[in-house]
Amino acid sequence: MFKIGNIEIKNQVVVAPMAGVSNVAFRTLMKEFGAGLIYSEMVSNNALVYANEKTFKMLKIVDEERPLVMQIFGSDTEMMVNGAKIIEKQSDCDIIDINVGCPVKKIVKNGAGSKLMTTPEKLYNIVNNVVSNVSVPVTVKIRSGWNQDNINAVEIAKIVEKAGAKAIAVHGRTRSQLYRGEADWRIIKDVKDAVDIPVIGNGDIKTPEDAKKMLDETGCDAIMIGRGLLGNPFVIRQTVEFLSTGEYTKDYSKYDKLDMLIEHAKRLVKVKGEHLALLEMRGQAPYYVKGLHGAKTIKIKLAQISKLDELITIIENYKDYLKERDTLE
Repeated sequence: MFKIGNIEIKNQVVVAPMAGVSNVAFRTLMKEFGAGLIYSEMVSNNALVYANEKTFKMLKIVDEERPLVMQIFGSDTEMMVNGAKIIEKQSDCDIIDINVGCPVKKIVKNGAGSKLMTTPEKLYNIVNNVVSNVSVPVTVKIRSGWNQDNINAVEIAKIVEKAGAKAIAVHGRTRSQLYRGEADWRIIKDVKDAVDIPVIGNGDIKTPEDAKKMLDETGCDAIMIGRGLLGNPFVIRQTVEFLSTGEYTKDYSKYDKLDMLIEHAKRLVKVKGEHLALLEMRGQAPYYVKGLHGAKTIKIKLAQISKLDELITIIENYKDYLKERDTLE
């Protein structure tokens, strides 16, 4: 267990914010698998201030997913303050996180996301003013730096701590790396050694063993799992088990994953309606079948779904195919 401000987190397993993924349906699944803390997908402060209806819907949370971090991005101090105040009022979240890690071009070209790592003074002002205007703890998620010639995570961590942030998450890649190459966990250790607030390590955690290794090597307070969860939410439960007991269940089958795909889709339909949910599942579903026999054909079928019943029929027939194949081997 660790604390962010006055918020107690029951374990060291944190779910990363992922655009287009981390909605209520996904988050409640992650919570049921045992995650100690979950981040929302990032929301635009500009869209909040200008009362964008779609963005306001992203603020919906349910008690079952608490404690929840609602993440905001932007580059203008006044707008960020106004956006954070709206988040606090409309979502009743437990923590607000400022995104200083997103590497996507359309975000950084406006000075937001990881671009803020190149403007430390502006970042200090944003964090300090947001902290002063909301009552919930404020955290910051960063990268190791802008590029290999500008590794400044330690400097940035000290700045946001001074500005009043209650925790910091560090992705061990630079902005220029995007999601390529290996994450440098030494940066996470350097940040942990430099600040007194909790540090959450992020980058290249795909197994429970990876999580334990990061904790041991960096001394960070918690680990954050992101893309490693796509199509495999069981890794959350496994990691929680491994960190608490040294052992974990390893026998989740391909059929368990396919059943989870259907459950994910059903929850998403309840949250977003069938049309939008199935459009989103076209991107999510392939992760669940990745590596399975005949997956290429199934992915083509899943890319065309428009009804929940279609998805269920495709997956149930696929399960029958796999079971028949298993009996022949």
